[in-house]
Amino acid sequence: MTDARFRNAAVVGTGMMGPGIAVTLAQGGVRTKLVSRTAEGAAAGLEKARALARLLETEQLADSGSANRVAALVSATADFESAVAPADLVIESAPEDMQFKQDLFARMDALARPGAVLASNTSGLSITAIAARCRFPERVLTTHFWNPPHLVPLVEVVKGEKTSDEAALAIHSLLAACGKVPVLVRKDRPGQLGNRLQMALVREAINIVQEGIADAEDVDTASKCGFGMRLPVYGILEHMDAVGLDFSMSVLDYVSRDLSDVKGTPPLARDLIARGDLGPKTGHGFHDWTRKDIVQVRARRDQFLIEFLRAERVRRKRT
Repeated sequence: MTDARFRNAAVVGTGMMGPGIAVTLAQGGVRTKLVSRTAEGAAAGLEKARALARLLETEQLADSGSANRVAALVSATADFESAVAPADLVIESAPEDMQFKQDLFARMDALARPGAVLASNTSGLSITAIAARCRFPERVLTTHFWNPPHLVPLVEVVKGEKTSDEAALAIHSLLAACGKVPVLVRKDRPGQLGNRLQMALVREAINIVQEGIADAEDVDTASKCGFGMRLPVYGILEHMDAVGLDFSMSVLDYVSRDLSDVKGTPPLARDLIARGDLGPKTGHGFHDWTRKDIVQVRARRDQFLIEFLRAERVRRKRT
């Protein structure tokens, strides 16, 4: 059961993340309203949310009848004030623009009822800075859902400098009751938790290609078919402990001397951007996207996640 404190929620943004976040909350029994700038956007977001709920039920990642229950709990509107004012929880999923988010949170803070929690889905911006113009920054925090939010279990709950423990723990409990795997990030630092790990990996992956150690295809193959296969069930620090800290740190002492420590965008990535090689949208990036289909790549990703999550669901029921 979810916390009775959170009966009604608003999710501001109907693009890539908003509908999946709304479905997550509705699966926990929270009546949720998607908020868009236009009626057309609201209608599209609502249809996407319903489609995601149907997908989860069809793929046996949710109980029979769950899609209808979600449909009954999720609605959509272009009326910002009517959605935010009565909500117990407001989650913003808007573009990663600090000024825009500060303006939006100042407006939400003025509208929201006193006990409401205001959350941002930012993937790396400072929640302390986002809340700078709020009268009640103690109720502002980050809930960073990972893409695709209806499938990836992790949500990072990030405390700002003034976020109360009560608000952070309440949202942590709510997300767990909604079927997610929340982690509490106690310090507001760039990249939060997951993206700090991911960006360190990105930096070295680019460095390996830049130094001619391996090409992009083999870098991605190594990550997908090597250590990446273990990560869902065998964490980074678990592995360090398992092989022995004395051994693992001796390897780190040796290897770390040759790892990239470049600050900012690596030279190879800067060069690609300068010549307009931006990924699938331009046909080339680290990979040749004239030979690969991004739609198929994402579909393969989602199918893998579905199959893994289905197996985990069966395992949990057996235990």
